Amino acid sequence: MMRRRLRRALVAVTALTGAALLALWAAVALVDFPVERLEHRDTESRRLLDRHGLLLREALSDREGRGAWRTLDEIGPWLAPAFVAVEDHRFFDHPGVDLRGVARAFVDNVGAGRVVAGGSTITQQLVRQVLPLPRSLGGKLQEAVWALRLERAFDKRSILEQYANRVPFGHGAFGVEAAARLYFGKRARELTLAEAALLAGVPRSPSLANPFTDAEAARRRQRTVLDRMRATGAIDARQHAEAVAEVLPFRPADRARRFAAPHFTTFALAAGVPAGDVPTTLDLPLQSEVEAAVKQTLRGLAEYDATQAAAVVLDNRTGDVLAWVGSADFFDPVEGQVDMVIGRRQPGSTLKPFVYGLALEGGFTAADELPDLPLWFPTAFGDYRPRNYDRHFHGWVPLRVALASSYNVPAVWLAWRLGVPRLHERLRDLGFDSLDRRPDHYGLGLALGNGEVRLLELTNAYRALANEGTWRAVRFRREDPVGRGRRVMPPEVARLLTDILADPMARIPGFGRDSPLELPFPAAAKTGTSTDFTDNWTVGYTSAVTVGVWVGNFDGRPMQGVSGVAGAGRLWHLTMLAAMRGRPADPFSRAGLEQVELCRRRDGAEADACRHRIVDWVVADAATTPRRREALPAAEALAVTFPGEGDVFGLSADVPEDHARLRLTARAPGDVARLVWEIDGAAHAPVDPPFAQWWTARPGAHHVRVWPEGRPDAASRPVRFEVLP
Repeated sequence: MMRRRLRRALVAVTALTGAALLALWAAVALVDFPVERLEHRDTESRRLLDRHGLLLREALSDREGRGAWRTLDEIGPWLAPAFVAVEDHRFFDHPGVDLRGVARAFVDNVGAGRVVAGGSTITQQLVRQVLPLPRSLGGKLQEAVWALRLERAFDKRSILEQYANRVPFGHGAFGVEAAARLYFGKRARELTLAEAALLAGVPRSPSLANPFTDAEAARRRQRTVLDRMRATGAIDARQHAEAVAEVLPFRPADRARRFAAPHFTTFALAAGVPAGDVPTTLDLPLQSEVEAAVKQTLRGLAEYDATQAAAVVLDNRTGDVLAWVGSADFFDPVEGQVDMVIGRRQPGSTLKPFVYGLALEGGFTAADELPDLPLWFPTAFGDYRPRNYDRHFHGWVPLRVALASSYNVPAVWLAWRLGVPRLHERLRDLGFDSLDRRPDHYGLGLALGNGEVRLLELTNAYRALANEGTWRAVRFRREDPVGRGRRVMPPEVARLLTDILADPMARIPGFGRDSPLELPFPAAAKTGTSTDFTDNWTVGYTSAVTVGVWVGNFDGRPMQGVSGVAGAGRLWHLTMLAAMRGRPADPFSRAGLEQVELCRRRDGAEADACRHRIVDWVVADAATTPRRREALPAAEALAVTFPGEGDVFGLSADVPEDHARLRLTARAPGDVARLVWEIDGAAHAPVDPPFAQWWTARPGAHHVRVWPEGRPDAASRPVRFEVLP
């Protein structure tokens, strides 16, 4: 009877065991491990490298830590056997769950009266790292099942590689490569046996066996690892003794460690970069020189209340960002992280070359004389009266001098003739996305930089001039393609602008001799100063690089009389010298230009008899090519010939009011018999040839025009002038 009952019980137990094993087999075999959970990009940090492979910055991974994925062959000979010896010495023998280890841990825990051993294999620990399992008995059973599934999907080396790259080491370091860099300042493959054993002991308790928090505890744990390696035959007695005796030079913990090119790397990370090594375009040695130049310049400007500066260097051909300094000190707790490379400020006169570019496209030459006179321009908000930086007017000046010396009035006069919408469109074509308001929001002041732009936009727009009228986007990653070119202006016009901006003689009236814009190699440059000395700019280029700099105060506080050439010009000079070191200083091309003798012209009209001639560079055939009407209004056949546009007259106290008269003159086609003069909106009686009209002058702004008798619809272009009291 008893034997029969025992047999029945044995059969029942066998059946239950078989059923359990069958259920376990089904659970393991019929469900695959989610291999996407083992994608290593979530663990690997983002390591931004400069163009020479130097580390700029390491950003946290998606797991909020630092990591760098390495294969088993790349981590050196000691780490893998150290992990196996101390964490799972039967790793290569069990199927993912070590029943012996579980039983041994159970006995040890019961004997100690507390949990002293876990019994989890390396495979199980990896499962815990990649799957969200509850910390309970049920979670432990799930861990075992998933470990069996993992072993069915991957070989042992792959599992060990995953573990070595995911295991936490404290201080935000995940994986052996990040740990080796953190604690020893070297790569994992360079670790000695003693160093590898110490690292292998940290993951069991990163907070307690951490060499930065408790070096003695870390050494005791290292000794345990070495003993286990000796016991399992991974090392011999001599290797064990040498490793125990080795003195380990820990690097001091630096949780708030600084990083290189901070504004640049912050921008790059915000733009989005993949995990792993990211080669950037930055030149770290040049970056260091530019940072030093910023500090040196600000020391020299301290007494003028200039506290901040920014600079950017671009490679002309590729658009590579070679240097990027957004403030004097990124780590300053108050202002440091403001980045003026991408912050918006008014650029002052640095936008003038693009005004003059449109004029040159319309047929103006560098020798044409432009009015630098006390002009006024009617606007929807009242009269606009531009003034020069030096508070003086210089009369009629050649276009070359007006641009190179940065006179304000001629630039506004040209913008008035061209039209603000056209200028705004050109600036948008040049990449000024920050000028996102309607043209009438800026008005004629756009020619003098009243719209806020970014230093990066401005510098890249000048790079378009360096590239002979072709605009391309910048790039900050070496693996990105060079931007596709967009033709913005004719190459000959861009070359002529470059010739003007590189002309030291044309700068003398505005800046004197030996300014910071002078360099020992060909360079084109333009300065800018915003209202009340709030912002200083200098932007310029050689055949190889383009450099843009800004000097000012982040809070908008004006500097004490610091001009663009005296402030930002110094920084630009130092930065350009650094950027050109080791680069060829090729002369600028004048292809498509020719040097000719020109008659000085005013307002685009040739004099009847040329009394003043000048030799200058012009776009080929420009001297004989009529101006394009769609580009710039030309002198019509019907026109007021006196006064001239923008003329200014003064009344004398010695002349009686009735005798203060002007003789207005006009020209007309041969078939016109009589002309009607309209002065300040009032039409006068028709006059016969030579169509002169006497007018009693009175103070104020005035405008006149003429039309053939009976044809007010065919009126000439109005001429504006001013009479001073």
